[in-house]
Amino acid sequence: MSRSPFAAPARCEDVGVEYVSKVPGPALDGLIDDLYYLEGTPPYSRLLLPAAPAPLLIVNLGAPFLIRTSADLDDVDYADGCVVTTPTRAWEFGYPTPTRSVGVHFKPWGLAPFLPMPAIELCDRPATLEHIWGGPALAELRDRVNLAGTPDEALQVLEEELVRRLRPIDGLDIVRQLAGEIAQTGGAVPINELGAAAHASSTYLAKRFKEIIGVTPKRLARSYRFTVTVLALDVTAPVNWGEVAAGAGYFDQAHFVREFREFTGLTPTRYVDVRRRFLREHPHHALEGWPLPAD
Repeated sequence: MSRSPFAAPARCEDVGVEYVSKVPGPALDGLIDDLYYLEGTPPYSRLLLPAAPAPLLIVNLGAPFLIRTSADLDDVDYADGCVVTTPTRAWEFGYPTPTRSVGVHFKPWGLAPFLPMPAIELCDRPATLEHIWGGPALAELRDRVNLAGTPDEALQVLEEELVRRLRPIDGLDIVRQLAGEIAQTGGAVPINELGAAAHASSTYLAKRFKEIIGVTPKRLARSYRFTVTVLALDVTAPVNWGEVAAGAGYFDQAHFVREFREFTGLTPTRYVDVRRRFLREHPHHALEGWPLPAD
């Protein structure tokens, strides 16, 4: 699974939404799946985003958006943008209408070089960009992006800012190597074998993974295993959940259902209903994929 589950086609204009995606240059391509520009009216005012191995950064250029995590009783207002490390629970995103933003879909380890704190401190607790980069620097960046004449120029400004902010991180190489192996196997690789091959203790790896990704290797593998399994579902056809659970290596169907609710906030049956709703109401939409209607 080489790309973020949130990524849309490279360029798409439909149903009132313009979406432009760009793969960054060599300085960033080992950390980032893509940079994106989004403008228009989203298909739904609220979207449910299941937990996935996909850290996210958004520079908001329009009206504030809202986020609700499992720890929040109420929506939290984000005016300038936000940073989300690898989540462990589903979360809700409320779009303004219309909306305009640029953002980054990171590889699981890719956000750490741009954070002033360990990623674990932001796990399931989205932070404002002002908290991460400071108000004056963020205001300057937003001004530069707003002055860009085209979406491609706006993404170039964002990429240059990220290159400027790139900093070395202790342990990044080993975390990137092992997390890459977890990704390539869809979370099926035995974690103890990874540590043995890297000549690193489980304690050391857990510490480094939490600092750089926000979760342990085992938790990251769970996230990949679940995401790969669910994204492979053909929701237009009947689903045999027992076969799905067994094929993904779950001990039993009950374990799979518990994990399903943990990662999506929905039962498997409800997930299929909601996914079908999106396909029915907005076929081939730029945002069709992992996000789900929540309104």
